[in-house]
Amino acid sequence: MATLAEAPLTVEPIKPAIGAVVRVDKEVLLDPAFAPKVIELLNQRLALVFPQMNLTDEEQLHFTDNLGDRINFTRTVPGGDLTAQDVYTITLDPEVNSEPEYVYGSMFWHGDGITTPNPPPKYTILSCRVPPEKDGETEFCNTVAAWERLPEAEKVALRDLRVVHTVRAAVRPFMDPEELNPVRRELVHEHPLVWSLPDGRKALLLGCHADWVVGMPKGQGRALLARLLEWAGQPDLTIRHTWSKGDLAIWDNTATLHRALPYADNSARRMHRTTVAGTDAIS
Repeated sequence: MATLAEAPLTVEPIKPAIGAVVRVDKEVLLDPAFAPKVIELLNQRLALVFPQMNLTDEEQLHFTDNLGDRINFTRTVPGGDLTAQDVYTITLDPEVNSEPEYVYGSMFWHGDGITTPNPPPKYTILSCRVPPEKDGETEFCNTVAAWERLPEAEKVALRDLRVVHTVRAAVRPFMDPEELNPVRRELVHEHPLVWSLPDGRKALLLGCHADWVVGMPKGQGRALLARLLEWAGQPDLTIRHTWSKGDLAIWDNTATLHRALPYADNSARRMHRTTVAGTDAIS
């Protein structure tokens, strides 16, 4: 058997600013000695796709644990721990998900764990168990490059702003927030608009959960957040992945946003998600 250094590995960048398709044997992917290479590629490309790896839940959890400490912030959400502990099932199947608003919310740009009290996850890992018949692709955008490309005068104006993030904001486009589960309805966290990462990079902290800017009239602040979200989602900072059964994707949750493109309520689309804990609180 080839050593890890000899194992075939190809990395195909998707766009200059973000994304790569990585082709490697499953046994290499699951080798703990390969984890530093995955982290190196994530630092460079931010979002990686490993086509048709066909991982089991056990294998996905093993891969997750190779990258860092595991965290589960959706255990109490329908679909949490459904197939295995710390594996979240993302589906609109009403037999699995009695609160579909969280899946609808994922169809808007967002980061994972931004409204929870824990440091946001460092990495999110998603495997495709049942691909959608149509639509349901996942997009990723580079929020580090979005910050870096802003004019310097605008950076000065934005760098000290703070934003309140709520679950209410995430569901407001498609339901009355008062209909939310009361526990999740009250999740509110204030964060800086500009996230300073441990390695010195800065990223815009945006998403559908960004509700208002502290110290600004709500209308003005929400208009600013909407404009910045459009800026972050510009085409050359964004990639789109069309799912096939068994595909595995992993991304840096501190340097990107992601969203699923809308798909029908009766779609069989089913994803299994695991997460690697972050170590640094935003604020």
